Amino acid sequence: MKSESKNSSSAAHVWLILWKAAHAVEQNARDSVFGLGLGMSDFAVLEALLHKGAQPVNVIGRRVFLTSGSITTAIDRLELRNLVQRTPHPEDQRARLVQLTEKGRRLIENAFRQHALDMEETMAVLTPDERVELTRLLKKVGLFAAARLSRHK
Repeated sequence: MKSESKNSSSAAHVWLILWKAAHAVEQNARDSVFGLGLGMSDFAVLEALLHKGAQPVNVIGRRVFLTSGSITTAIDRLELRNLVQRTPHPEDQRARLVQLTEKGRRLIENAFRQHALDMEETMAVLTPDERVELTRLLKKVGLFAAARLSRHK
């Protein structure tokens, strides 16, 4: 046991615990989304439009971590289901905005409400103060790691 506590502050150990925790939380999120009858990319696109409003395709893609081809496919799929529509961009004739249809808004509002409840169950082990602290620490690590990546490119 001594060697475990001795190594528990090593960066490699912290990464391993973070990776395992993130995987378990992600599986809970996936189960929640799949239980709603949506795929992860469709849910992510609809959720981004719900909370950020109409956006160009490429902006949505960056926000939800989809490549150019993948975001176009996702938008096409959602458009076929009448959940989103493309409209002319008011300031850029070459661009189109993607926005929720009424059907899409109803679907994602209900889906997100259930997803939020599912995530509350997943995070129930943490007190509100612990959630705030965890969020602060994860942002700190994430921003530092992102800055480190940009310095090495």
